[in-house]
Amino acid sequence: MDEEDNLTGSYGGVGSFPKSFDYGGEEGEMEEDSASADKPRILLMGLRRSGKSSIQKVVFHKMSPNETLFLESTNKIYKDDISGSSFINFQIWDFPGQVDFFDPTFDSEMIFKGAGALIFVIDAQDDYMEALVRLHLTVCRAHKVNPDINFEVFIHKVDGLSDDHKIEAQRDIHQRANDDLADAGLERVHLSFYLTSIYDHSIFEAFSKVVQKLIPQLPTLENLLNIFISHSGIEKAFLFDVLSKIYVATDSSPVDMQSYELCCDMIDVVIDVSSIYGLVEDGAGGCAYDKESVAIIKLNNSTVLYLKEVTRFLALVCILREESFERKGLIEYNFHCFRKAIHEVFEVGGSTDGRGGAGRSAARRNPAGLNFTALNGNGV
Repeated sequence: MDEEDNLTGSYGGVGSFPKSFDYGGEEGEMEEDSASADKPRILLMGLRRSGKSSIQKVVFHKMSPNETLFLESTNKIYKDDISGSSFINFQIWDFPGQVDFFDPTFDSEMIFKGAGALIFVIDAQDDYMEALVRLHLTVCRAHKVNPDINFEVFIHKVDGLSDDHKIEAQRDIHQRANDDLADAGLERVHLSFYLTSIYDHSIFEAFSKVVQKLIPQLPTLENLLNIFISHSGIEKAFLFDVLSKIYVATDSSPVDMQSYELCCDMIDVVIDVSSIYGLVEDGAGGCAYDKESVAIIKLNNSTVLYLKEVTRFLALVCILREESFERKGLIEYNFHCFRKAIHEVFEVGGSTDGRGGAGRSAARRNPAGLNFTALNGNGV
């Protein structure tokens, strides 16, 4: 058995991360409310017909956007545990549109206390004044219970708006929402705003930003990607959660929407072809994605898309020039170092041997002392 086989097997599953690393418990714990309550939660709130359930189905259940037209309105809290088919091991709670915070049965302490993020969805094609009132009430109530919660505002259904209308709607909603908070003495509460639609990749981009805030190892992952691309001649790299197409990390260079869309499309091609012609293993999340998964697509503009499996749920997708890909052996070696470093990072994150901040800082600089090889042959 070579080193790579040892690395893969040490995850406790084919390429999966141990569940103890800051993401909750084992699969199947949904049956136990006390255990499920320990998992990080993302709350989806907003007025009726704002698009909350459609977002959840498109992002995490691969539903076609057109199919969401037939979804019924949510009339109770729907709890969706997605940890069985995703690296992202948390729950999403989809709330009915008309939540009455003053109803005695509404337990603010229970709902907001364990939440990592609250996403409030506003329909940009509708009159959003009522939505802003509900947003303010929701943020005030949630912040009082849980000051650490991340507040995210999805200005949704912007696919039917002109570019000028999108910008104006975002500016107006941003201004009014923050003015309301300032009037209530909550000017320090930070709201993040995103323009989203289920008919393009903007909803995946926005959810990626939300999820990244809940990943404690994010700075380390970003640093590893920076090291990897700088020594491999790669222009851009994403670490994707395969089934949801959320990128859990990327390098420090700005994210170009067109590049992100190309990488998402590549994942779709790999999963669709693998599902038709590949062999589905037990526990593979319904698709033939495994440790042998790799794909190379050469575009007509001398650009190469390169996908390689990192774990059962994660894929590294890179964009590079064709001349850089001629050094494929170098890229393969550095990828092996990167994959090993991912293992080391999560080992440090989940260790209980008393290694504190010093150990984590060392891992961020160079996890496991790995020897990435640069284009000039010098190691780092």
